[in-house]
Amino acid sequence: MSDQLPNTINVLEAHELSKQVSSPEGTLTILSDVSFVISAGESVAVVGPSGAGKSTLLALLAGLDLPTNGYVMLNAANLSELDEDGRAQLRAESVGFVFQSFHLVPSLNALENVMLPLELAGRSDARRAAKEIIEQVGLGERWSHYPAQLSGGEKQRVAIARAFASEPAVLFADEPTGNLDTRTGDNIMELMFELNRSSSTTLVLVTHNQNLAKRCDRILSLDVGKLVSDNKATG
Repeated sequence: MSDQLPNTINVLEAHELSKQVSSPEGTLTILSDVSFVISAGESVAVVGPSGAGKSTLLALLAGLDLPTNGYVMLNAANLSELDEDGRAQLRAESVGFVFQSFHLVPSLNALENVMLPLELAGRSDARRAAKEIIEQVGLGERWSHYPAQLSGGEKQRVAIARAFASEPAVLFADEPTGNLDTRTGDNIMELMFELNRSSSTTLVLVTHNQNLAKRCDRILSLDVGKLVSDNKATG
């Protein structure tokens, strides 16, 4: 998908992103001068060794953190020009998240977890929309169960349903199969790619799994905070 058409919409742009933090040893550079553009509907894997800056990059792209230098454009909004409330509002409208550790609310059942972002967004059809996507991810019989009553794979299905329920422009997934066995992880990623195709969401996936990365349209490779390659996937 890197052969961009004239009417291609760029949903995510990183412009010369750098991130530095203070440490006892002095200033530590986590990311250095990272730039790329992601078009609407693309699936992009972010790969690299531990400590390469992958999760930091994801946090900057989603506006969960701000860069030391450079800026991010998300859905045509410059995240550095928004205050914290403005970034939170943009995330609520445009972004979905799937994490390695699920981040479900333990006191809410599966359906209520999926309904939560819809209710926060003021959707009057929150229950109907949540029920629909719970069915889609294969948990129609488990919607009333609480996270403690669900397996790891089922929890991640709930997390995926919650992420896609609000029809985000961009879905960020940070090692979504990291806590799952291989077979369950494969099933979860099959589901995520299927939903990604059917909803035309842009997927940004941080992963150590090269087979997963190859299923994306592009692979961004980071090493010691630098973008060392940006290639079409070959798988």
